[in-house]
Amino acid sequence: DLADKKDIPAADKKAYGKYSIDIENGFDPYYVVSDRKTKTVAELRRALKSADELLLATDEDREGEAIAWHLLETLKPKVPVKRMVFHEITKDAIQAAVGNTRELDLALVDAQETRRILDRLYGWDVSPVLWYKVKTGLSAGRVQSAATRMIVERERERMAFVSADYWDVEASASSGSSFRVRLVRVDGGQLARGTDFDDTGKLKKAVVVLSEKDATALADAVDAAGAGTVTKVEAKPGTRSPYAPFTTSTLQQEAGRKLSMSAKQAMSVAQRLYEKGFITYMRTDSVALSTQAVQAARSQAVALYGDNAVPLKPRVYKSKSKNAQEAHEAIRPSGENFRKPASVSAELDREELRLYDLIWKRTVASQMADAKYETTTVTIAVDTAVELSASAGKLAEFTASGTVYTFKGFLEAYEEGKDEKRGDTDADSNQSLPAVAVGDELGMSDAEAKGHKTTPKPRYTEASLVKALEEHGIGRPSTFASIIGTVIDRGYATKRGQALVPTWMAFSVVRLLEEHFSDLIDYDFTAALEDDLDAIARGEQKRVEWLKSFYFGSDAQVGLRQVVDNVGEI
Repeated sequence: DLADKKDIPAADKKAYGKYSIDIENGFDPYYVVSDRKTKTVAELRRALKSADELLLATDEDREGEAIAWHLLETLKPKVPVKRMVFHEITKDAIQAAVGNTRELDLALVDAQETRRILDRLYGWDVSPVLWYKVKTGLSAGRVQSAATRMIVERERERMAFVSADYWDVEASASSGSSFRVRLVRVDGGQLARGTDFDDTGKLKKAVVVLSEKDATALADAVDAAGAGTVTKVEAKPGTRSPYAPFTTSTLQQEAGRKLSMSAKQAMSVAQRLYEKGFITYMRTDSVALSTQAVQAARSQAVALYGDNAVPLKPRVYKSKSKNAQEAHEAIRPSGENFRKPASVSAELDREELRLYDLIWKRTVASQMADAKYETTTVTIAVDTAVELSASAGKLAEFTASGTVYTFKGFLEAYEEGKDEKRGDTDADSNQSLPAVAVGDELGMSDAEAKGHKTTPKPRYTEASLVKALEEHGIGRPSTFASIIGTVIDRGYATKRGQALVPTWMAFSVVRLLEEHFSDLIDYDFTAALEDDLDAIARGEQKRVEWLKSFYFGSDAQVGLRQVVDNVGEI
C-alpha cells in the first residue's frame, strides 16, 4: 500500500514526502509492504524458492488485479508466471481456470491505483482544512463525506418538516363474520391520506380533509345508520417473484433489518462463516450462482416443499448495481449440497447460526417458484344525514382489502424484510374477508374517528444508508461497512436504536464542505468517479491524464489543489 510519511527514506522525502506520491512526476506512488503482511510475504518468498511455476489467483476485479501486480513487484519471481481467474470456488471452476490462464491486465491495475491515489489526495488535502476550521482529528473522504452528507441532509429535511393533521373513520362491517373497514370517500370526494401532504404540511391535490369534529360526527352517523350496502367487489390476481441471492450489500441490509446487526458486525460474522467453510466468499457484487449451487438449491427446495416448489427452468439473476464488479458468485451456503441450519447448529455460535440460516433460506428461495395471490377489495356505501364543514356528508364510502395466497411458492422459505417507511400503513390488508356480493347489506358498528399526523422521512439506518449509497452508485458495497464505521468513529453520527443521528459536528463539517468543496461531495460527481475508473480499467482513459485533470484542474473543472489553496486563503 502507499507508505506512511515515516516510512519514506530521507533521500525520497522531497519527491514523495507529502502524500507518498510524486505529484510532479506522473503521480508515481511510493509503496511499502504492510507491517501486518511482512510474515505472509516472507512465507511466499520461501515457498517460491522450490516452485517451478507461479499462479496468481486473486479476484478478477480492480483490487484483485492490483494485488496480483503487487505480488509480482514484491516477490520478483524467476519462474514462469500465469494469471488465473475463477468466479466461483468450486472444483470444476478452479480446474477450468488452471487450464485457461491469461496475462496480467495492467489497465485494471491502473484503475485501482488511480482510485487509491485520488483517495489519498482527497483525504490528505481536505482533512487538514477540517482540522483548522472545525476540530483536530476529523477526516474527509470521497465516500465517507458523501455518506455523512446523506445523513445530515435527511436530518435537515426532518427539521424543516411541517406536520399536517387529518382524520378518518374506521368501523366494523359484518356479514356472518366481521372485518375492519376504513373511510375512503365522502360524497364522492377522496379522503385525505398522509401521502397527499407535502413536507411543508400543504396539500398536493384536491381531497377532502376532515376535522376532528367532522370525523366524530360521521362516526356517530355510521353507528346510527347501522348498515351499509356493498357497491363494488373487485378481485385482482397477482404474483410475487423471489429475491436474488445475497450480495455484500443486500446481506448487510437484511442482517440489519432482520437480525439487528450493524454492517460491520454482519461482515465480521460472515467472515467467520467463510473461514469455517460454511459459505462462499462474502465480498461480492454478483447475484449469479454457480451451476452447482443452482442445482443444490432446487434439489433442497423440492425435498422440503414438493415438486411444485421450483419453476421448470432455473432462475438467472443479473446485477442492478451501477458499479458491480462481479469477481465471485453470490453469497450462498458452500458445497455441492447445502447443509441445513439445524444440522450445523452445534458447530456455530448464536450469531453465526442466525446469519447462516438467513443465507441458506435466501439461497434456496431464490430458485423457487413465484408466489400467487388474489387481493379482494370490497367497497361499502353508508347513507348518513350529517352536515359536515367540508361537504354535505350524505354518503360515506368505506373499503377493506384482503389478500389470500393461492400458492405460497418461495414464501414458504423466505420473505425479505422492509425498511421503515413514512405515510399510512394498512394493517388490515391481509385480513380475511367473507364472501360478499354487490347489493348485499352489511351491518356497520363500532365506528371510530381516528386522528393522524404526517411524519417526516425516517432517519437512515445502516441498512437503508447502504441501500442509498448503492442506488447512487457511490463507493463499493464491500467497503460500506468500514465507511459507516468511520462515520460513527469520527463522531459524525451516533446510533439511536437502529437510526443514524447526525451530530452537530457533522452539520458543521458538511456545511464547510458544501460551501468550499461542493463538487467533491456532489453525489453525481462521486458516482461519476466510479464510471471514470471503469473507463481506465477498459483502457479508454489514461491514469496520469485523469489524475492531472482531477488534481491540477482543466478547462472543464477546477482542480483539487486550487480549491484547497483557495480555502486556505479564506
